[in-house]
Amino acid sequence: MSTGTLTIDLDAIVANWRALAAMSQAETGAVVKADGYGLGAGRIARALQRAGATRFFVATAEEGASLRQEIGTAPEILVLSGHMSGDTDMIGDLGLTPVLNSIEQLTRHFEALPGAPFAIQLDTGMNRLGLKWADWAAVAAMALAQGPSLVMSQLACADEPDHPMNPRQLQTFREMTDGIAVPRSLAATGGILLGPDYHFEVTRPGIGLYGGLPFARAEPVVSLELPVIQIREVEPGESVGYACSFTATAPMRLATLAAGYADGLRRSLAGCAALWHGDTPCPMVGRVSMDLLTVDVTALTETPQSLMLLGPHQEADDLATVAGTVNYEILTQLGRRYTRRHVGA
Repeated sequence: MSTGTLTIDLDAIVANWRALAAMSQAETGAVVKADGYGLGAGRIARALQRAGATRFFVATAEEGASLRQEIGTAPEILVLSGHMSGDTDMIGDLGLTPVLNSIEQLTRHFEALPGAPFAIQLDTGMNRLGLKWADWAAVAAMALAQGPSLVMSQLACADEPDHPMNPRQLQTFREMTDGIAVPRSLAATGGILLGPDYHFEVTRPGIGLYGGLPFARAEPVVSLELPVIQIREVEPGESVGYACSFTATAPMRLATLAAGYADGLRRSLAGCAALWHGDTPCPMVGRVSMDLLTVDVTALTETPQSLMLLGPHQEADDLATVAGTVNYEILTQLGRRYTRRHVGA
């Protein structure tokens, strides 16, 4: 096989969802946008549906349409970008629930699809999406009379538990919504971990489902094994890869692997990341190119057929730290050339 094997543990995703649901003491949905953070929204949502999830969150109406084909008509699919121009037929025909973010979207939805499901997002300080306080005050009575399924907001700093923005947004959300007879949602994974004051009636975990921080107790979900194409001996003074960015100072055995930045492996990993053969780390050397990378396997006593980039010794959070990015980016950039294996559930 000439492509890497990306294995996704559905049992681990379900276990993480159940653990976060137990913390929430509220109805717990699931964020499966960006194709389930790059891991396969359909398979993941079906596993979570069997576990009891009934609300799923996606980014766009197109994502919602794809997911609806996978999970049937019963679950609610909430579209976080709301009701965009051109989305009306898709939203109406497939029973999607747009999360309306502005007076313009409220007007569009109520005129185009009167009586159709919708939710509302409020801006409590993140200044990204949602109705600001003045706009909400102007339309709240009218919008609530139409029966939204959810009123939500987004925390900006939930992964920093002591950040003063968290209680500030919580207070604003309460002031904007206390007394309404509609389920409310403020907490994604980080918000769930902040405690029950942030949970309200619905929580919506995302990264924690997929094994990522800030949910430190999450079960690992992803492993990525890359095949070795060739092993070669390199002598002192010989260089490796584009721009001769690495030069051997001693005799070495190098493995060339079938993966590169076209597969989501950032060029910033060059010279600082390792792959694993069993319990032995093997440093990456030279540049990451489009389809290939080179690894120092001198320390191995056997010739490897493959090496692990993600697995028990190095999870997405670890790789993100090395690459200077975040776990979300590591997962969502995993390329389409990998052979994906969903196991469990």
